[in-house]
Amino acid sequence: MILVMDVGNTNTVLGVYEGKKLLGYWGMGMRKTPDEMGMFLLELFRYEKLDINRVEAIVVASVVPHVMNSLEHAIKKYFCKEPIVVGPGVKTGVNILYENPREVGVDRIVNAVAAYEIYKGPVVVVDFGTATTFCAISSRGEYLGGAISPGMRISLEALFQKTAKLPRIEIEKPKRVIGRNTVAGMQSGIVYGYIGQVDYIVKRMKQEMGEANAKVIATGGLAKLIAKESETIDEINELLTLEGLRIIYEKNKQM
Repeated sequence: MILVMDVGNTNTVLGVYEGKKLLGYWGMGMRKTPDEMGMFLLELFRYEKLDINRVEAIVVASVVPHVMNSLEHAIKKYFCKEPIVVGPGVKTGVNILYENPREVGVDRIVNAVAAYEIYKGPVVVVDFGTATTFCAISSRGEYLGGAISPGMRISLEALFQKTAKLPRIEIEKPKRVIGRNTVAGMQSGIVYGYIGQVDYIVKRMKQEMGEANAKVIATGGLAKLIAKESETIDEINELLTLEGLRIIYEKNKQM
């Protein structure tokens, strides 16, 4: 078995694989001491009746540097393993064409690895996380770059914090674009605004790639909400990042 961990700005998603089969996945907060993290993982394995002694490797992708010291300490203490942390020196199989490859978030690289491996061709990945990211991968498996915009929750929080009368609301798709009250108007602006943003950016990316047949994959917590209305999203893959971590392990286990 391998344990994969996607450490994000909002939460962390864990997955356990037996070969290519995902046995289960879970979410957790990361504001924990090393011992709290370790005990959480031990209790999770006990509850799910998974044998911790069968974990042969742990693969981590993190966009939150300040939690890594505690997380690595917990893994070493409670699993007696040295984690594989995605970054320089870890084989991904993706040629990164960014001006400075070290600037690319590891979550975007992991998504690119999974998307190219699974869909076998040019692909655009839209990840609805704390930020909304767009990544273009060519038919040759090159990471071309992409776009980054504030996530939907960040945008709503900014409206609440920076205006005197707008309330904090939940993200839901209203039935009409023309909202007839403040909450409906805010929901319309966020949801339909992001649908428009996604479709415009994806269309422009396909033009610039010269890959009109590029498949568009959505992932992240709010992917379903936007994909239902989007003209450009072809498929939702909520487990794309976990799959990418598994694939990266396969590429590195013989090293």
